[in-house]
Amino acid sequence: MWRIICISCCLFAATESQAALNPQSQEEVGKLLVFVESSGCSFIRNGSAYDGKEARMHLQQKLDYLENKGLVDSSEDFIKRAATGSSISGKPYSVDCNGQQQPSADWLNGELQRIRQP
Repeated sequence: MWRIICISCCLFAATESQAALNPQSQEEVGKLLVFVESSGCSFIRNGSAYDGKEARMHLQQKLDYLENKGLVDSSEDFIKRAATGSSISGKPYSVDCNGQQQPSADWLNGELQRIRQP
């Protein structure tokens, strides 16, 4: 009997730990990904520049991974965990828009604030 209770508790705990984007965050992250793709800016990661389409695909892959691991539950989490820097090299991401470079986190957080304005 204890074995069944322990297994049930473990399954419940595993289910509860799975973070997920709520509908509002899903919409915001979707808009951020469209913004990345359509911005005309270069997304710079690990010293190489990528166009918006490549950047979006990369960020979508990272988002999918994080969602599968239950590690993202808000738009801010997406920016912090997927779009700020390389999880392999540790190098920060940046964007170059018309010759002006800035950290990707600042760029995306600014866009998130714009999206949230009524």
